[in-house]
Amino acid sequence: MLSEWRRVRDEQQARFWQLVKEGSTFSQACEAVGVDRRQGYRWRRASGGRPPTAPRVVSARFLSLEERLQIADLRLAGSSMRAIATGLGRAPSTISRELARNVLTPAPAVDRPRYAPYAAHKRAELRARRPKPFKLDDPQLALIVQAKLCLKWSPQQISLYLAGEHGDEAAMQVSHESIYQALFVQGRGQLRAELHRHLRTGRAWRRPRGRSGANKSKIPGMVSISERPAEAEDRAVPGHWEGDLIMGSNCRSAIGTLVERQTRYCLLVPLPDGHGAEAVRDRLVAAIKTLPEHLRRSLTWDQGTELAQHRAITLATDMAIYFCDPHSPWQRGSNENTNGLLRQYFPKGTDLSVHSAEHLAAVAAELNGRPRKTLGFITPAEAMQRLLSHPDKPVVATTA
Repeated sequence: MLSEWRRVRDEQQARFWQLVKEGSTFSQACEAVGVDRRQGYRWRRASGGRPPTAPRVVSARFLSLEERLQIADLRLAGSSMRAIATGLGRAPSTISRELARNVLTPAPAVDRPRYAPYAAHKRAELRARRPKPFKLDDPQLALIVQAKLCLKWSPQQISLYLAGEHGDEAAMQVSHESIYQALFVQGRGQLRAELHRHLRTGRAWRRPRGRSGANKSKIPGMVSISERPAEAEDRAVPGHWEGDLIMGSNCRSAIGTLVERQTRYCLLVPLPDGHGAEAVRDRLVAAIKTLPEHLRRSLTWDQGTELAQHRAITLATDMAIYFCDPHSPWQRGSNENTNGLLRQYFPKGTDLSVHSAEHLAAVAAELNGRPRKTLGFITPAEAMQRLLSHPDKPVVATTA
């Protein structure tokens, strides 16, 4: 009986607002639908004097209230999640997520947690509301993110740092994608617009990476990477390095880079006398000789003519040198990644000869002080220190 009265009253209210939209006064509309003017006043007050907006249309992808009521009934009947999913024509994972989100913590005297469908539906509606508050609107969180960006930390490094430092404070954690959005999308959060310059690319927008197709000439006596020991490939043994040059404007200046494959520890080699084969030979020999003997196992390079003196380097350092296949930069993935990081300090199109050896050492120290995901978010400097302190317990690194 009550439901029938509710249905009639809902129809009267809908007709009342329809007449108001068509130009009738509130009194005329009340009289036309057969209700007292006080009832019309209550409707007006409840809706703020305006016709109520149409209810939000929910996609069929989301669970409806009726489906949640069925879940509650089937759950009370003892049905399994798969049986509930079959009864509703939904995926078992959908039912699993719904129960994980909305099952209430059981009381001590209750064996099975309780599922409240109406409360679950209300929570789902609240989660679906847009726009959502943006995490980086919090000034304290924004200041921390800005400080780390100024140290050239990547958004992912910042996100994981916050998760470690503020594990119990959800408000002080933010995803790396939210940081990118704050930098790339105008008006998102409180980060300063110019902070995008501290990103590795320095760009304020996303762009697919291009690929280089520069041809490299053959080098007499070079040994192919296919002959490199398997221990270098899986990074299980330290002391295997990758190397390359980063070039300055018009290829007139260069800096040598060496990266240890297991720890990702980087050395920068100054080349003030140019990047010819003899100059590269002398500088590489000097840099390699600063390493302990057990960290001089091999060096992998691309087929650049700057390493034409590779036999002399091997003779002076007792370090085997292997050459990548043509157009295969992924065979030196750690070095390619590091060179990309270094472009934050040494942009393309600039004169690299102006950087002193002391400045290169400072840049390498800063880069080696950044936590790396592939090392379990310790720094390359810490990983190298572990190797030097405990050579029998090498750092476990991924092959990525």
